[in-house]
Amino acid sequence: MNKTELINAIAEKANITKVDAKNALDAAIEAIGGALAANDKVALLGFGTFSVAEKGARTGINPRTKEKIEIPARKAVKFKAGAELNAKVK
Repeated sequence: MNKTELINAIAEKANITKVDAKNALDAAIEAIGGALAANDKVALLGFGTFSVAEKGARTGINPRTKEKIEIPARKAVKFKAGAELNAKVK
């Protein structure tokens, strides 16, 4: 499912226009992104939790040249599915 299909599904299930569904989805994505940028967790009961994980610096190998390279520390977005979502997938 891509974003357009998701917007169509939201509009149909919530009985709203596609424009309203797109605005709601965009607002939700922006709110989640803003919270993660502020290093907050976003917990959606029954769906899952978005959080930020610190990835430490490490040494890697360039597959082309086999040369060792330093990979710098970074932050990554993590998602842990909730129990209800896991139950729907199984």
